Amino acid sequence: MPDTVRIELQPLGESFELERGTPLQDVLFAHGVEFPCGGRQRCKGCRVRVVRGAIPITPEQESLLSGEELAAGWRLACAGKAESDLTLELGQWEAAILADNTAFDFTPRPGLGVAVDLGTTTIVAQLLDLSNAHVLAVRSALNLQARHGADVMSRVSFATQGDGLARLNRLVRHQIGQLIGELLEAAHGDGRPIETVAVVGNTVMHHLFCGIDVTPLSLYPFEPARDGLEVFRSSDLGWEISGDPPVRFLPCLGGFVGSDILAGILATRLDQSEMLLGLVDLGTNGEIVIGNRERLLCASTAAGPAFEGARVSMGMRAATGAISKVTIEAGRLACHVLGDVAPRGICGSGLVDAVAAGLDLALIQPSGRLRDGSNGSLLLREPVSITQADVRELQLAKGAIAAGIRLLLERWGARPEDLTRLYLAGAFGNYINRASARRIGLLKFPIDMVKPAGNTALLGAKLALFNSSEEEFAYSALRRKTEHLTLNTEPAFQNVFVEEMTFPAA
Repeated sequence: MPDTVRIELQPLGESFELERGTPLQDVLFAHGVEFPCGGRQRCKGCRVRVVRGAIPITPEQESLLSGEELAAGWRLACAGKAESDLTLELGQWEAAILADNTAFDFTPRPGLGVAVDLGTTTIVAQLLDLSNAHVLAVRSALNLQARHGADVMSRVSFATQGDGLARLNRLVRHQIGQLIGELLEAAHGDGRPIETVAVVGNTVMHHLFCGIDVTPLSLYPFEPARDGLEVFRSSDLGWEISGDPPVRFLPCLGGFVGSDILAGILATRLDQSEMLLGLVDLGTNGEIVIGNRERLLCASTAAGPAFEGARVSMGMRAATGAISKVTIEAGRLACHVLGDVAPRGICGSGLVDAVAAGLDLALIQPSGRLRDGSNGSLLLREPVSITQADVRELQLAKGAIAAGIRLLLERWGARPEDLTRLYLAGAFGNYINRASARRIGLLKFPIDMVKPAGNTALLGAKLALFNSSEEEFAYSALRRKTEHLTLNTEPAFQNVFVEEMTFPAA
């Protein structure tokens, strides 16, 4: 029997050989198959359809997949090994990755710099000419750690088991080193050296990159072991870069509020504003900052993965085949599908739109209950529908964010109308329909006051490249005037959260 087997992927048209017995999870992630639960056979996020060959059915698959799905050849990739030649059908993964081309003030420096936004899902890196702040090259990729869990807590769980921390540390360091190599190649042999590298990310990414024990983040009160500036030489990370430049991971602000949010503050100039401003990064963990140049309050809240399409019955990322927008036309639901193909699921922005439209058509009640006679689901466009459980997932997510904003404003001593502007950071914040977000009660502010701000983490990392000392990289003054609130210890949080779960009546 040959020692290798051949895997063909449809509709990508890609094929490759593997050593017999290789777990499919180890190779399919890079080709678009996601593993939201970290490959533990607890969800359906890694479904693939077996066109030729066989993946045995396990009891876990029988409990998660319907009889019709199993009969059609659908299997969980995390449960399979490459024991024989396989032809698998999967959807091509397309990330909503935001680069940044925002102009900003800077003091020229010699040489080149690299800014890295290390996200839980995606990594974006830019090579800059520090003499003029021009972006010379951009590279982005799916964070390879995500094969061990789509959200930060799955990643923390993996890191606290066995050699999990070391494996995740090696993965991300190697991947970023490769991206920097690609940036230099794309710069067509620019002979100038890289003088500095600035990395930002949430607190979990900070710990995993720096090799810091994440156990404290898995236990109450969920405080980091270390959250300050971490400095390495590139050679410490296994990177072969001429001149061995320093690599600085910017400091976090407290709890799960990481340096990506510190970078967002820098990018939006919240810390320099006379007016009261807000910054919200919508994701599995929603981070919120309210403040001005006098004082900053920040918090994170576990919104759950509904905004990213996870833990939703037909949820998926913003990829080909995803319903990304839902409107009302002639009194009926109308859906826009990415790639102009047959729909196969719904992403976070589509879910927000669908619920907002459902509320306007009285298909969904303010309590979140689907209209009587719906048989527990609301058909959007054949075969995609949302279920009662999907609506509840969105209610949990929006309730957590809305409660966080409300409590931070109350702690500040301000009312919603005192806020001058609310910035939305990141890919989801850039693509969400602000009218739909207001309709479901996620963002209770006038639409023209809410501003998508793009990739503020990457912009803030670029700003940091022009600092000249470790003290400036530490942002000590900014951190001293920032107060971190642990929302789950706030006496009013649970009551406010329950109140904010309901949808506005109109």
